[in-house]
Amino acid sequence: MAEERPWLKNYPVGVPANINPDEYPDLLALLSETMSKFKGKDAFVCMGKSLTFDKLDNESKRFAAYLHSRGLEPGDRIALMMPNMLQYPIALFGALRAGLIVVNTNPLYTPREMKHQFNDSGVKAILIVENFAHNLEEIIQDTGIKIVLVTSIGEMLGPIKGFIVNFVIRRIRKMVPKYQLANTVTFKEALKQGKRFSIKDFPSGPDDVIMLQYTGGTTGLAKGAMLTNRNMVANMMQIRSVMLPFLKEGQETVLSPLPMYHIFAFAVNCLALFSIGARTILITNPRDLPGLIKEWKKYPISLMTGINTLFNALIHHDEFKTIDFSTLKITVGGGMAVQKAVAERWKEVTGCQLSEGYGMTESSPVVSVNPLDGRGRLGSIGLPVPSTDVRIVNEEGIIQGIDQPGEIQVSGPQVMKGYFNQPEETAKVIKDGWLSTGDIGMMDADGFFRIVDRKKDMILVSGFNVYPNEVEDVVSSYPKVLEVAAIGVDDEKSGEVVKVFVVPKDKSLTQDELIAYCRENLTGYKVPKYVEFRKELPKTNVGKILRRALKDEEKAKAG
Repeated sequence: MAEERPWLKNYPVGVPANINPDEYPDLLALLSETMSKFKGKDAFVCMGKSLTFDKLDNESKRFAAYLHSRGLEPGDRIALMMPNMLQYPIALFGALRAGLIVVNTNPLYTPREMKHQFNDSGVKAILIVENFAHNLEEIIQDTGIKIVLVTSIGEMLGPIKGFIVNFVIRRIRKMVPKYQLANTVTFKEALKQGKRFSIKDFPSGPDDVIMLQYTGGTTGLAKGAMLTNRNMVANMMQIRSVMLPFLKEGQETVLSPLPMYHIFAFAVNCLALFSIGARTILITNPRDLPGLIKEWKKYPISLMTGINTLFNALIHHDEFKTIDFSTLKITVGGGMAVQKAVAERWKEVTGCQLSEGYGMTESSPVVSVNPLDGRGRLGSIGLPVPSTDVRIVNEEGIIQGIDQPGEIQVSGPQVMKGYFNQPEETAKVIKDGWLSTGDIGMMDADGFFRIVDRKKDMILVSGFNVYPNEVEDVVSSYPKVLEVAAIGVDDEKSGEVVKVFVVPKDKSLTQDELIAYCRENLTGYKVPKYVEFRKELPKTNVGKILRRALKDEEKAKAG
């Protein structure tokens, strides 16, 4: 099946069957070429402040030189922990120029989650926005972090606007809790000092790991997917080749509300669209819909990426309908399934097709996307991107035919090197070059794929993976809990939310106190929305809790 590649016959005109990921020796070569090619043009814009391609080039070199001056060596890990802001691309490209391995970190992580990720990856340096520095203070002594750079939301917005933004955030909204971290350096000070130093030479190759992007895989604590130069170059070129027939280099304006620390926005917006000279409008807080809509109205947006929950929220916002959508060419949804009703309404309101794509962190991430020429199919995850093979296999590993369900497996240059320091986990998901996704899907005669069931236990909340084991570990650590099982239940806004079934050890246990405890130890989207108390949980003969039985109960209730 994979050898035949039936999807090729449905590729839009201009999309190649293959790309050459070895055209560039590393990601930095591609980025450097881009910054030179489009110098003078705006690369990123945030809150009205723009960063040109050539300024990004210069500032990232200064940041790289500063990192080397602090004793960081190629291969050392640096955590970047911030929402969408101008500091992010400067720091990202600077870290790559210094040969460091980037560890993207969700700024909403709790201290417990931060500690796991920083220790597992061996982070030595961190750039963190001040709003979350108090969480770092709690755990930094238990990590190997030696260098702390702190930035503010307004730091790169210019003296007047930056002062106003920081004053509002710090003094009026009180969004920066007090913290004490020794020997911190501001981002601007690092750039200033970087002028006095130079970047040391170091070898760089296509198979060098440049990112540890954390994911739970299918279960358990988050694991670092090792993404190499070749992985990221390949996926950039794959995304670019699918989009370029419908775009003009150096002339597009992209709305980027999804956070760059999420692999979808990282690969598509921060890298691939950047490489065609697009101007990217960074949205720092996508939950502020009026603010997002106000930004949209300022620019001739030609492309937007997002997730179903965001699209759904926008089409139900009255002000959204007053936007001029005449320049909008492409809308791509990923991170979670795009609901048919949302896609249909989006087309009605904007006049633009909402094309669903599919991928996972382990594939850098894009595997497939619906054709952008108007022939996309609702409910489908589309066609594999160039140089990518996808097949469906049954439990015995036998390749399935047309319209036969089985596990989706992927082979291509974007498939990760493996999980960091976890060879056994790597061996479970990559066999003979094929990545087992854990998703159950089918392929039709035209090469379009669709997912019929997702990873058995994973919960997908607004595009973010939640792994039951992690939620259960936190809940079970509460003294009044005897047993717990976590599952995902359908939710109109988030796609799914977390529900926990709890057998109490102490009858005084309440839902409110348990959720309050979870909020202290889990990022917001992982916190259970529902708690149901039980006398016992369904189990196998050997005592393993049957999450599937609980899921079936919930489905039966829903009718």
